Amino acid sequence: MVRTLTPEKNFPEECEGSDEIEPLLSEDLIEDPIRRSISSSINNSIENSARVSMCNSIGNSIGMEFILIPAGEFEMGSQSREKRRKLWESPVHRVSIKKPFYLGRYPVTQKQWQKVMGNNPSYFKGEKNPVENISWVESQAFLRKLNSLEKADENNYLYRLPTEAEWEYAARAGTATSYFFGDDESKLTENAWFLKNSGLETHSVGLKKPNPWGLYDMYGNVGEWVQDEYHINYKGAPADGRAWESLFPSVSIPVRIRRGGGWNGNAGCCRSAERLFAAQDKRLNSLGFRVVKDV
Repeated sequence: MVRTLTPEKNFPEECEGSDEIEPLLSEDLIEDPIRRSISSSINNSIENSARVSMCNSIGNSIGMEFILIPAGEFEMGSQSREKRRKLWESPVHRVSIKKPFYLGRYPVTQKQWQKVMGNNPSYFKGEKNPVENISWVESQAFLRKLNSLEKADENNYLYRLPTEAEWEYAARAGTATSYFFGDDESKLTENAWFLKNSGLETHSVGLKKPNPWGLYDMYGNVGEWVQDEYHINYKGAPADGRAWESLFPSVSIPVRIRRGGGWNGNAGCCRSAERLFAAQDKRLNSLGFRVVKDV
């Protein structure tokens, strides 16, 4: 079932300052009782992993940097014991990312948006700050123009939004904890700009610690649009990491997934499994995006 637009509702105890759409509940929303053990762990420090990632990075004509994300499998969603978890992060399910892909080291910046679109809609101005105040629809327009620009440079790579599964897989970077640095949310101040330390504004990208795969600002600063439409739970979700979208046009405005929290969200908004929602034509000054470049 695909969720369409309904009146918005805030959940201040979970995500202060964020606009959320109240999800539909279902009698079928029962967490999968089967628990798979997770054997993956972080073998290197964040700093060492970031240095290794430099060997697998590329750029493009407008100064975007991309990290090569390896193929692999992971458990998507949150376990019942995870602090601040939501019902719509269930059931936990195994996803196989069969092909590597490049993901932006940072969210798209205002300078990069300006180069492609010729304007800057952001509420918080700053060339190195992430672009925000743009809808999912407008992110698609940016990607079309970026693809056209790169083709003019004889570059055949395809740019797109990450799928929800790709985003979580990249954010986790081989971890199975609430955050890529563990379960201790007190460490979030070292890794993200959020309600506690943001000063209620965005900041230049790359000022906080990267995750083990060298990706910056996966949590906080701005939330990030992904390709998928919102569904009431993960039952029936693609197991191969594809975007989960309706095959038929909706009579109302589709609701899309946004990930990563933002400058105005609390620690619960910045977990790897956290899912928020917004109509695809919604603009928020806490919401931007990051780009995939297909291999």
